Amino acid sequence: MLILRSAALFVVAALFEIGGAWLIWQGLREHRGWLWITGGVLALGAYGFVATFQPDAHFGRILAAYGGIFVAGSLLWGALADGYRPDRWDITGALVCLTGMAVIMWAPRTGG
Repeated sequence: MLILRSAALFVVAALFEIGGAWLIWQGLREHRGWLWITGGVLALGAYGFVATFQPDAHFGRILAAYGGIFVAGSLLWGALADGYRPDRWDITGALVCLTGMAVIMWAPRTGG
């Protein structure tokens, strides 16, 4: 159950961070305005709060593991929201990142 909770928190954090960055991108690069940018800034702030709910209390571990989620999630977001088509190397890299995330977060550890 702990792994499911952690995975769900990573997904929610990814939605806030990638979505926030995308909103800012849309506001500036696509000239959609300050409302989009403000929404993006708020979403990025929400990402920080969601990350603190991870069951593991090690800041460095959480952010390092989140890097794998960010890579894979960004490619998925680009494919769904902007029509980006990842090639086999994008997908391979994302799978490597997700594997690294799983090892960082959920590998059995001894001691503290």
